[in-house]
Amino acid sequence: MLGKLTINEGNSTITDLTLQKRDKERLNIFLDGEYAFSLALSVATGLSIGKNLTPSDIVRLQTEDAFEKAKQSAYRYLGYRPRSAKEIERSLIRKGFDENIVTRVMDRLLELELVDDQTFAQYWIEQRETFKPRGHRALRHELYQKGVDRGIVDSVLITVDEEAAAWRAGQKKVRLWSQLPKDDFFKKMGSFLQRRGFKYETIRSVTIELWNTIEEDG
Repeated sequence: MLGKLTINEGNSTITDLTLQKRDKERLNIFLDGEYAFSLALSVATGLSIGKNLTPSDIVRLQTEDAFEKAKQSAYRYLGYRPRSAKEIERSLIRKGFDENIVTRVMDRLLELELVDDQTFAQYWIEQRETFKPRGHRALRHELYQKGVDRGIVDSVLITVDEEAAAWRAGQKKVRLWSQLPKDDFFKKMGSFLQRRGFKYETIRSVTIELWNTIEEDG
């Protein structure tokens, strides 16, 4: 994701350096009297008016700036919630960053221990268990969609008690459907739990148990 600067064959001289008005973390670079490109302050360290830049210097600076932009983009993306490695890669690629830049960013995130698919998968399972219980089939599909390795998915699903999760999910609908005839209740609850990814045996046993609580309360 380098800028569209046309690089001269010869050296260029920095004739001005100005902070951007809207982003005080970026510096406008003027070469030979004309605006050329901007750089993150962290990348522009060491630049000064009168300094000569070779074409390779310019490419290096713009490459480092692209890396800095991609890294900051990844940090922001991680700021909303934990992400799988594949989610971050996809986000950076969608934003047009070069494959080599994306690889460097991912290496950096791994080095800082900001990306760990095992931890992410466990987080995802815990969030579902707490707010929107789902069956193994649905959880497996969601984690695969996020690029999590099959071995990691298998390891976190071991911790999920599918019947207990189906019970928690179904309880939220019991009051809504408690006045329905038994057959209608079974159809409604069965369809609901099926959409949540629970297997047939679990759906049947939990639906019977939930119906029995209605009869007991009635």
